[in-house]
Amino acid sequence: MDHHHALAQLQQPTELSILSISQPILDPASSTKRSSSASDQERTPAALQADLEHYRELFSKLRFSYVEQVTKERFLRAVTAEQPEFVEGEENRELGEKLAEDKAALKAKKEEVRGIINDLEEQGKVLAGRYEEIGLQTAQLEALPEEIAQLETKLSALRASQQPKSSNPSLNLPLQPTLSLLSKKEQELADLDRQIANLQRVLPEKKRAVAALEADLGPLEARKNNAVQNAAEAKRGRENGGLGDELEERGRWLKGVDSGLKAMLEV
Repeated sequence: MDHHHALAQLQQPTELSILSISQPILDPASSTKRSSSASDQERTPAALQADLEHYRELFSKLRFSYVEQVTKERFLRAVTAEQPEFVEGEENRELGEKLAEDKAALKAKKEEVRGIINDLEEQGKVLAGRYEEIGLQTAQLEALPEEIAQLETKLSALRASQQPKSSNPSLNLPLQPTLSLLSKKEQELADLDRQIANLQRVLPEKKRAVAALEADLGPLEARKNNAVQNAAEAKRGRENGGLGDELEERGRWLKGVDSGLKAMLEV
């Protein structure tokens, strides 16, 4: 169903039943005609309650006047009749019992009607609240189509002004895959941060070990230089006919030690 048609149906004037019921009382002259004019719709619950109290008091007075008038009329008929009607005591007793029963039944009916009226009042309050709520929701529904049209216009403008797609597939992902990729990258970054923190904790110890090895390397470097110098002298002596076997052997040993230290220090 089209939402415009639905809103039109909701906005059609609705005649409230309580106003229709109160019409013959509020306007007896037009009780034979049904009217849906604005004056009926303007009747408020407070005004209806005031009218109800007024007519309740008026009906009470009319009932008393009616009973008084009927009693007088029956008395005058009995007095002016050609043959007065004589009532026996037994008949008066039976009439009194019947009158008591009728009064009890009438009282029960009054209590029942009072309960029904209270229920109707509660139901009327609930319905009035729901009626106001529906009116508010109807106003909100009336504004929704315009808001939706504005949002669609903004969405179209944003799509038109969108940057060209990047050559990087990761930058062209929809929202949910992008969030998943972002979560994965954040997890990898957190792992790298933990690894860096671990390396930073062991870095001072590594620095102390390197400093100790460098301190040990100084004397060995001096011995290496001496050995190289002695080896050079032995070589010259061998070339001159003299043999420096002992110095050559020491040179090879120091050279092996130097290689081993370089491997340990990774230099």
